[in-house]
Amino acid sequence: MPVYEFYCPDCHTIYNFFSRRVDTESRPDCPRCGRKELTRQVSLFAISKGRPETSDDEGLPPGMDEDKMMRAFESMAGEFDNVDENDPKQAARLMRRLFDATGMKLGGGMAEAIRRMEAGEDPDRIEAEMGDVLEEEDPFAGSGVKSSLPSLKELRRGLLPPKRDETWYPL
Repeated sequence: MPVYEFYCPDCHTIYNFFSRRVDTESRPDCPRCGRKELTRQVSLFAISKGRPETSDDEGLPPGMDEDKMMRAFESMAGEFDNVDENDPKQAARLMRRLFDATGMKLGGGMAEAIRRMEAGEDPDRIEAEMGDVLEEEDPFAGSGVKSSLPSLKELRRGLLPPKRDETWYPL
């Protein structure tokens, strides 16, 4: 019986689904939150040699140095692997270290969200209560202007590996 992995971005969790036959078309709903058509995960990966390097800083905050960002991620790589996704204090410390290492400045809403996580509050609750504030402000500059920069939920998901639900669900 093949087992397929699917990712739910709402739950930030990878789920296992088994099938009695090979099934490359089906996309199940999330067993936890009900999100429709989860994203199939690829178990293996490949590295393309000879692919040209890009030098644009697309997707980075204005003025952010991509090399500085990459050095910060490299220096913290081992910590990302060992983060307990159920410990908001640990996630907050990691987020604060990333901001410090890259030179990004926290906006008021993001600073408050990280402060609450450092106090041990549930990140999902913080996101639910402060979602509008975090979506409307530039979380790194406190400008009060809507930003294309990541939200608290996106940052957490970018820093923490997804949870793995080891239950096997029927496809």
